[in-house]
Amino acid sequence: MQGKLFSVTDSDPNPVIVKPDPFAALRYKEFRSFLGMRFFFTLAYQMQAVVIGYHIYDLTHDALKLGLVGLCEAIPAIGIALYGGYIADKSEKRGLLIKIFTGVWLASVLMLIMTSKYLHLKEDIIVLIMYGLVFCIGIARGFFGPATFSLMAKIVPKELYPNSATWNSSSWQLATIIGPVAGGFVNYLWGITAAYGFIVVLVSISLICIFNFKKHPSTYVPKENIFHSLKEGIQFVFKTKMMVWAMSLDLFSVFFGGAVALLPMFAKDVFHLGSYGLGMMRGAASLGAVVTMLAMTRFSPMGRPWRNLLIAVTGFGLSIICYGLSKNFYLTLFFLFLEGSFDSVSVIIRQTIMQLLTPDEMRGRVSAVNSMFIGSSNEIGEFESGLSAKLLTLVPAVVFGGSMTIAIAGITWLKTRSLTKLSLQDINEQTTKPV
Repeated sequence: MQGKLFSVTDSDPNPVIVKPDPFAALRYKEFRSFLGMRFFFTLAYQMQAVVIGYHIYDLTHDALKLGLVGLCEAIPAIGIALYGGYIADKSEKRGLLIKIFTGVWLASVLMLIMTSKYLHLKEDIIVLIMYGLVFCIGIARGFFGPATFSLMAKIVPKELYPNSATWNSSSWQLATIIGPVAGGFVNYLWGITAAYGFIVVLVSISLICIFNFKKHPSTYVPKENIFHSLKEGIQFVFKTKMMVWAMSLDLFSVFFGGAVALLPMFAKDVFHLGSYGLGMMRGAASLGAVVTMLAMTRFSPMGRPWRNLLIAVTGFGLSIICYGLSKNFYLTLFFLFLEGSFDSVSVIIRQTIMQLLTPDEMRGRVSAVNSMFIGSSNEIGEFESGLSAKLLTLVPAVVFGGSMTIAIAGITWLKTRSLTKLSLQDINEQTTKPV
């Protein structure tokens, strides 16, 4: 009975449904390899975010230059996302992921070499090179999101999408707990070169996990040119009311709530704790997310998913305001924990909605549109936060971002009140409707 969502007795003419199986998706070997790939890659990515962010701020002491890190990644990720979705739909997924991760591995190796003690580069040159390598990783991300979204739908049955989304997000969030803390401490104890050495090893493990996947040839054979194919994906998204509102909600809430980019300033200038303090703060948000996601394997938020999504985004904004105003390090950790908890509820609901509403042959292109809304809104939000901190100073910038996030949730509620009554079954049966 591998992978069934509920434990039942097949021979009984009146089977008794018992508790949902929280490990249903994990009973698929390929899904476990998928989680391994995501976990080790995210671990490397989060370590890299801490190391690069702290290093650039340490070199420049400029909030705007810190925010530019996110912009350097977002520009290529957005620019290539639609083409990445088209390629993901028509390509064999295993081979595509091998190419993507090879590119990320090469960029990580270059970062390692660049920070070697044998190279003596000027600070301005180091910052420019870091921006360039982050730009290259942004290109890889433009292909990575659509490829993984398409693949996950092929390795578990449809009835396990909510369960697989929970485990996928839990694995991701667990890595985002360990990664920032590890990055901060390794950088603090042994320096940036050692941190990049760890990152290269982790990316290598992710690449090995991909070789455990089966080959999944595409079922989509384009009969039209690329522009018509991309237009088809965009039109599908904008004709699906719940999908387009979910993307818009996340885009604007994360855009104004991207204050995580300013955590290096809190660590260095407010709490005077250095890179290990930064790692603890980034890890606190991820710890809240993992604890909440593990709870959601038993207590699903999908009873009234749209209502719960709006509540979670509102809580996310309130948490941002609270940690921006806090002057106590441990209280700040608590509010960051809450921020991660609320964000994790939002992530689970949005992932499940996306998986349920997207046809198999359009997953890559729909994921690409999603990436343009959501995947890069974090980085653009980081730039917005850096610019706000430059203009308003640190604390007002964070409070402004949290307040705008709450306002976005309120506006969305006013425009989508009819969706708050829908159950998961209603969403599963939903067809495309005009916005």
